[in-house]
Amino acid sequence: MKSLTLSVQWFSWLKTENIDQVFLIEEFRMTIVADPKRRALGKGLDSLLPRVQAPAAPAAANPVENEGGKPREIPVELIDRNPFQTRSNMNEEQLSELAASITANGVVQPILVRPQANGRYQLIAGERRWQASKQAGKTTIPAILRQVSDEQAMEITIVENLQRADLNPMEQARAFERLGREFHMTQEQMAVRTGKDRASVANFLRLLRLPVTVQTRVEAGELSFGHARALLALDSAEAIEKAAQKVGALSFNVRQTENYVAGILHPERVAKKEPKPEPTVDPNVLEAQNRLQRALGLKVRIEDNNGRGKVIIEYARLEDFDTLLEQLAGE
Repeated sequence: MKSLTLSVQWFSWLKTENIDQVFLIEEFRMTIVADPKRRALGKGLDSLLPRVQAPAAPAAANPVENEGGKPREIPVELIDRNPFQTRSNMNEEQLSELAASITANGVVQPILVRPQANGRYQLIAGERRWQASKQAGKTTIPAILRQVSDEQAMEITIVENLQRADLNPMEQARAFERLGREFHMTQEQMAVRTGKDRASVANFLRLLRLPVTVQTRVEAGELSFGHARALLALDSAEAIEKAAQKVGALSFNVRQTENYVAGILHPERVAKKEPKPEPTVDPNVLEAQNRLQRALGLKVRIEDNNGRGKVIIEYARLEDFDTLLEQLAGE
């Protein structure tokens, strides 16, 4: 009998707390003993084993390819930024915090790179760790080398970014659009690859219909994903821009924005409703509410009922919530 050794690759993502997710291509080998009396395996084997195409290795072989994917230290100055990166903004405060952590503890999770013909390396995943390492004054960074094509590197980058929680809605929308344009993926396929439901993918893609000025406000965090979805119900770019300006000026929450848009679309329904009388607010409660707003820098509402009630603090971004938590905890 003859034996045949096959090398199989598959994809996986690693995630640890406060550390970027890293997309890895793992490998295992299996040996099949062929019975000469039986027909050779044909399409059946192809259907069982995933096919991963990679370009031919360069003339100068990388020793890491023979190390089973073990990390190696690479000079940070020999690494070039990922040209397929979909992230357009990086929080400088969080980057500084990561740099401080790297100074104290080193880089816990290796980055993923691919070798270039000129002796340099191109980043695939882990840009925040790479940037923070340079900020921390590190000369080298642990990295895993992989030989992948441009198409594979692009797909890995986009999918890895979409699985992160801190991309703004417009960055996610553009990443989904790129998956569809570059890889001809359907919304269902995008949902499977990124672990999101198809409806979410469709809603993110709809954000690209917003006027550029409104997209910029969503990207800056002035309008949330919920605000943008509500504004998309309007039928023209001019109407959306005008409504977005009023929503921002009056600090409407998502529910108020939905009601405002509904009033634009169906003014006859709004006219039939009798205006509700404004509730009388105790001057002392109003003063306390204003003091809290000035101290926290966030919108605050106090609902008081004869000495009992609740304090409602609204925030638009996770950064605002983190700041609020630090203030309340006295950190």
